[in-house]
Amino acid sequence: MKLASRMGSIDPFYVMEFAKAAAELAHGPACDPARGGEPMVYLNIGEPDFTAAPRVQQAAAACLQAGHTQYTQATGLPALRQRIAAWYGTHFGLDIPPERIVVTAGASAALQLVCLALFEPGDEVLMPDPCYPCNRNFVAAAGGTPRLLTTTADSRYQLDAASVAAAWNPATRGVVLASPSNPTGTSITPEEMAAIVGVVRSHGGVSIVDEIYLGLSYEERFGHSALTLGEDIISINSFSKYFGMTGWRLGWAVLPPSLVEAVEKLAQHLYICPSTLAQRAALACFEPDSLALYEERRQEFKRRRDFIVPALQSLGLPVPVQPDGAFYAWFDCSAYSPSSWDFCFRLMREAHLALTPGRDFGPAQADRFVRLSFANSMTQLEQAVDRMGRMLRGAGASPAQGGRGA
Repeated sequence: MKLASRMGSIDPFYVMEFAKAAAELAHGPACDPARGGEPMVYLNIGEPDFTAAPRVQQAAAACLQAGHTQYTQATGLPALRQRIAAWYGTHFGLDIPPERIVVTAGASAALQLVCLALFEPGDEVLMPDPCYPCNRNFVAAAGGTPRLLTTTADSRYQLDAASVAAAWNPATRGVVLASPSNPTGTSITPEEMAAIVGVVRSHGGVSIVDEIYLGLSYEERFGHSALTLGEDIISINSFSKYFGMTGWRLGWAVLPPSLVEAVEKLAQHLYICPSTLAQRAALACFEPDSLALYEERRQEFKRRRDFIVPALQSLGLPVPVQPDGAFYAWFDCSAYSPSSWDFCFRLMREAHLALTPGRDFGPAQADRFVRLSFANSMTQLEQAVDRMGRMLRGAGASPAQGGRGA
C-alpha cells in the first residue's frame, strides 16, 4: 500500500517503542520476584502516579448514572470553558474570556487543530532542540517544516530571542515553545518570553506555547503564563499532568478570537466533540478540595525533584540545569557511554530500570542525554538510584574514566 508522502517526515515515537521493549522484559523470568528477579521500575513515561481526584471520579460516575453522555459543542461544555477561564483568574491573575477557550481531545488534539488551521506546505516553524517530538510532528503532519535550533544549558535548553531573530527567514511562520519543557523540565523566563514574542510579532508570525506543565512549576519566577503578553498568544494546556487525568484525553487551547471559528470548524469534522464524560468529570477539578489536592501533589513532585537531581549528580550523571517544573530530569550519561540508547538498554536489561534515551527529542544531543521521569513514587526513585549505582559500580567505570559503563 502506498503511504502519503508526509509519513516520510514523521519519525517513530521512540519513547513508546522503548516502553514496549521494557514491558516485554518485565513479563519475563528476570523480572519475576517468584524466581528471584527484580520487578521493572518505570521512570520512562511522563505519567503521574496520582490519578484523577476523588471528586472527579465521583462526577464521572454520576454522569454515567444520569446518562449525560450525549455530544457537546465542538468547543466544549460552556460550563467547563467558564471554569477554566475562572482558574486562569484565580491561579494566574489573568482575565481570559471563556469564548477564547476551546476544549479538545487532549492537548495533542489542541496542537493538531492549531497547526492545521495555521500552517501549510512551505511554512517553517522554529522549535528548540531538545523538544517534545509530537509537537514537531504535528507541524509536519500539517505540511509545515519544523526547524530545530540547537540549545544549550546556558539558554536553559530553550529558544531565546537572539536565536529566533537570527534564524528567521522569509519561510518562517512562527515558533512552538514549551514552558516548562518536556524533556528538560526547564522554563523560559518571563523576560525572555516577552522578547521572543516581540521578535515573532515584528515578523507577523505566530507564537504557540505548550503550557501543559505550567501548573507544576516549583519556582515563583517561572510560574507565569505567556498569555500575559496579549491575546495573540496561543496557549496549549491539558488536564493530564497537573490534574492527573492522563487517560481521559482532555485538553484545551486558549486562542486569539480570530482563530476560534477556524479551530471549531476543524474540531467538528475531525472528532465532533471531546469526550462528554471526561468534560463533565473535569468540572470537579475546580472544586476547592480538588485544587487543594493538586497543590499537595505539586509539592510532592518538588520533593521528588529535590531527591533525584542530587542523587543523579552523585552518580556522575550531571543534570546541567535543575528542572523548575514538570517532572523530568535531563541528565548527561556521556561519562559512562557514548550512546544514551545503549546506556538505557543496558539499564533496562541489567538493572530492570526503564528510562528514555534522548533520541526522541532531537538530534543535537541525542547520544549524550537521558530523560528520567520522577512522576513515580519516592520508593521507586530510591530503588532506581540504588540500581543505577550498582550497575555503574559493577561496570568498573567512573565518570573520570568514562565510556566503559555501557
